[in-house]
Amino acid sequence: MPESTKARLIKALFEGFEQDKPDPRTELHYVNPFTLLVAVVLSAQATDKGVNKATELLFRMASNPRDMADIGLDDLTRMLSTINLYRNKAKNVHRLSEILLEKHGGEVPLSREALLELPGVGNKTASVVLNELNVEPAIAVDTHVYRVSHRLGLVDAQANTPEKVERELMRTIPKPWLTRAHHWLILHGRYICVARKPKCEICIVADLCPRIGVETVPFVDAKDKAKARKSPDAKLHTKALRRPRG
Repeated sequence: MPESTKARLIKALFEGFEQDKPDPRTELHYVNPFTLLVAVVLSAQATDKGVNKATELLFRMASNPRDMADIGLDDLTRMLSTINLYRNKAKNVHRLSEILLEKHGGEVPLSREALLELPGVGNKTASVVLNELNVEPAIAVDTHVYRVSHRLGLVDAQANTPEKVERELMRTIPKPWLTRAHHWLILHGRYICVARKPKCEICIVADLCPRIGVETVPFVDAKDKAKARKSPDAKLHTKALRRPRG
């Protein structure tokens, strides 16, 4: 797709998203930067709904690193037992709370470099946290963002990894929409442009969508895998899909 055509498409698409939902937000529940960080770490390979259910009591008991560390690993593991990969995630949350106390005065560092040093925090997690807190525009590419970006023609077919999709989106989406783009794309993929049967009949940008199919092999972000071991930050499973006929 020529750059000029893509630019016009992007402008029309995001004007539609903005009109429909001017102020999109993450569906993870949090009360401060620390609880946001914990929620995002817990959300790897888990649903936001499942994370919110597990953290409802946890965040009432511990909304700062000191209280979280004081809970103790055994009790923390028990409280997170409804979340996928909860044992490893509990270790990460407990240890990152200790590190925040030891090295950062109990505060969440608002730089990518410092965040990446924390257990369980990979590039995708850092991007979500920094973007949500309006520190640094970022687009964390998960399965929904990856799928929607290809279907809408926001990226070329050569953008066949999350990193390439992220770079392309960051390059082409205008700054006024950049901090909100992640939320628009993930919510659109979660509720409208779903994997198996996209709800084109109620899509607000259906008249603009080229409905491009995608096909990739599963991937695991290498940095996130190294950080979280058995709890990688992101994994994509997308299949070639096109709009159903009729």
